[in-house]
Amino acid sequence: MPSLDLIERQVRAALEEDVGSGDLTASLLPAEQIARVELITRESATLCGCAWFETVFRVLDSACRLRWEAGDGDTVQPGQRLCVLEGSVRALLTGERTAMNLLQTLSGTATLARRYADAVAGLPARVLDTRKTLPGLRIQQKYAVLCGGCHNHRIGLFDAILIKENHILAAGSVRAALEAARALGAEVPIEIEVESIAELQEALDAGAGMVLLDNFSLDDLRRAVALNAGRALLEASGGVDLETVRPIAETGVDRISVGALTKDVRAVDLSMRFVSA
Repeated sequence: MPSLDLIERQVRAALEEDVGSGDLTASLLPAEQIARVELITRESATLCGCAWFETVFRVLDSACRLRWEAGDGDTVQPGQRLCVLEGSVRALLTGERTAMNLLQTLSGTATLARRYADAVAGLPARVLDTRKTLPGLRIQQKYAVLCGGCHNHRIGLFDAILIKENHILAAGSVRAALEAARALGAEVPIEIEVESIAELQEALDAGAGMVLLDNFSLDDLRRAVALNAGRALLEASGGVDLETVRPIAETGVDRISVGALTKDVRAVDLSMRFVSA
């Protein structure tokens, strides 16, 4: 999980977006009024984002008390109570939308990741996320992917090198692109994308250790695995969904990257309801 300092910075930025100079509607209520609320889920899901949800209310009311009845990575069912909060009614109302937005979105990411993880259960291939994340939520979503049982690819452009088609064209060849990447001495993983069996052969001949197989058919994926014979780590990408991910995994590739994990997210339906005020 990201550090609590990072989580608080992210929460404060989200609150600034929503609250701005102050919550005008909440100011209609007495400052001293205390309320108790419950958080429930209206659908089955994989929960994620508890620390962000809780931090919203801690920032607004340091005396707020919260008791969780489920945690990140847990599978929850419709009607299940997730937590109980007690604190300033102003703080609870002001923070409700920001806290819910974070928890619903991250739980949506984790829930989808769990479906992909379950789809390849029993096979050695790992399902990975990509950089196709919601702006400003990359660290949060990548944590949610882990909570759902899948795995992280690179965080950004700084912690790995992924040589794609345009990089290869600019460099002049697969070998030239790989040599340029190694010359950086960056001590990060280097992966190169190929679009055919012939390009895979070029990459292997150039000593590639990680190869991304872009939009290969199932037959070509099987050919690629046979040609590779364990020399490089093979990653399949393109055309992956919940229907195709298991057949792709069955070809013997090591990894499958899925942009939909973080890009095509549907927020989980949660509800915060007052039980006393």
